[in-house]
Amino acid sequence: MLPAARGWFLFLAIVATALAADLGTKEAVFRGLGMPGMGKRIVLIERIFVFETNLNEGALFGMGQGMGMFFAVVSLAALGGILAMVARVPTRESGWLLVALALISGGILGNLYDRLGIPGLAWHAPLERIGQPVYAVRDWIHVTVPRVIDWPIFNLADCWLVIGAGMLFIAAMRPEIPPAPAPAVDSPRDA
Repeated sequence: MLPAARGWFLFLAIVATALAADLGTKEAVFRGLGMPGMGKRIVLIERIFVFETNLNEGALFGMGQGMGMFFAVVSLAALGGILAMVARVPTRESGWLLVALALISGGILGNLYDRLGIPGLAWHAPLERIGQPVYAVRDWIHVTVPRVIDWPIFNLADCWLVIGAGMLFIAAMRPEIPPAPAPAVDSPRDA
């Protein structure tokens, strides 16, 4: 169990680290490989593991294309709910729950940063969008298992979201262990 006061520090440290890792890798990959469709890629394992840039104006698996502002509002609402949970002492005392919520928050903030158009990217194609600001999530990790699945391109923020959600699922599946009863204390009268 973590002392409740240290819970905020741990939560914020993990959020900041997850956010910095996500934004730093997005910046480095997009600077190095350019915008999607420019033909630059880094092949780590041929036909299986590639770094290539992609812009996603939707959500998970590219669903909801063009609904970026809706997803931004949902992200802000989710962050508000998470902060309300972390404000509770029992949440801050649970290291597992705190790490899960911090990873999810870092992932939300990383993708929210992109959705709001903060990176300063402008569309390079199609012709009717050239020069317009990009309000899309920057993705760059592409995993494929030939003849099985071509996974949608993702980023570290997506990893943090999935890991955090998995941790919450595991926490929900664990049986709750009742606290041990306090040991009996002999009173001076009983002696």
